[in-house]
Amino acid sequence: MASRIEAGTVYINSCFADSPRLPFGGVKNSGFGRELAELGIGEFLNRKLVRVAHATMSA
Repeated sequence: MASRIEAGTVYINSCFADSPRLPFGGVKNSGFGRELAELGIGEFLNRKLVRVAHATMSA
C-alpha cells in the first residue's frame, strides 16, 4: 500500500518521531529533493577525490 501512495513519508497504524538519519522530503509540488541524512547532505556537496602518495620510510 505504501508504494502506491505518492508521499515523502508514510505512517501506517502509528506516528513516530523520525530519526535524523532518515531522509525527508516531499514529492511533486509539495517538496524539492531530499533533506537530512546522507542523501540531503550530498545535494550541497561538491565532491572531490584527493589522492596522496605517502613516501615509504627506510629502516
